[in-house]
Amino acid sequence: MKIVVLAGGTSTERDVSLVTGAMIYKALNDGENKLVLLDVYLGYEGETEGIFDIQKDWSENISAIKSENPDINAVRAMRKDDPDCLVGPNVINICSQADIVFMALHGQNGEDGKIQAMFDLLNIKYTGTGYFSSAIAMDKAVSKQLFINENIPTPRGITINKKDKVLNKSILKGWDVYPCIAKVNCGGSSVGVYRADNLSELEDAIKKAFEFEDTVIVEQFIEGREFSIGVMEGKALPIIEIAPKVGFYDYKNKYQSGSAIETCPAQLPEQVTEDMQHCAERVFRVLCLQTYARMDFRMDKDYNFYCLEANTLPGMTPTSLLPQEAAVLGIDFKALCKRIIDISIKKYEK
Repeated sequence: MKIVVLAGGTSTERDVSLVTGAMIYKALNDGENKLVLLDVYLGYEGETEGIFDIQKDWSENISAIKSENPDINAVRAMRKDDPDCLVGPNVINICSQADIVFMALHGQNGEDGKIQAMFDLLNIKYTGTGYFSSAIAMDKAVSKQLFINENIPTPRGITINKKDKVLNKSILKGWDVYPCIAKVNCGGSSVGVYRADNLSELEDAIKKAFEFEDTVIVEQFIEGREFSIGVMEGKALPIIEIAPKVGFYDYKNKYQSGSAIETCPAQLPEQVTEDMQHCAERVFRVLCLQTYARMDFRMDKDYNFYCLEANTLPGMTPTSLLPQEAAVLGIDFKALCKRIIDISIKKYEK
């Protein structure tokens, strides 16, 4: 099978995506497949004919997640053609030659449905859910409203837009839930996420979040425990609990080895486990998701759980959660990658 592993891009999660791509490439590079590891933004300047026989690979240069704020200007400076175009040289050409594109992208311009929609128009097969569900899952404000409409428990929250300064003051004046979280609407990997314990801290948190994008979600912080649940083909995987050693589950605690204690399966009463897994499956259906995804939850001391969001292209790094959940079922990383391809191909079967 000819497979393009598509990674990189220009989002704040670029470094996470590069490591995800390198891991997937190495897992699938077993002699059974012909692979190309490709940066969606930088593309490939060389000859593309026979590229799958060359097995283009720069994964050996990627060993760690470097920064939660990668220097995108430096990345743009590496482009020889139009740096404002989000798709690099020969990306479409190479992806069109593949049997399937393994989506290793995270964040905006990768996980938000734009690339997926382009591939649909060009009849290029890819892993993961479609463009529509990618878009609504990426938009936390839209997701939260759908959760509310479908009676899926989610933290109380409000949406703040950078342009509505007068309205923002009025909205914040009526906000009385502390502690709370201010987070970017379309981000991921806990980039642009800040905790606030009072109005002054909240205003500062919103200001910081606005440095990443113009729409920010303010929501109730659920004191308690944090969990994640992968869902594949509509069926929940074992629950994993994440317990940061210091602070909350921010970018550093997600990707720095040893920063958090991760327990899978999570130690919970059987009924609570079943209820939370069923909730994750409901989220999967409500957001019209396909193939696989991962849902994030918080739980208070009384076992009340709240869904925070859905991730349509979960990380596949050495510390990522979905591979740990699959491992409990006896599915190793290589088998997980192959299963994602197999269930994604089903989307195209008529």
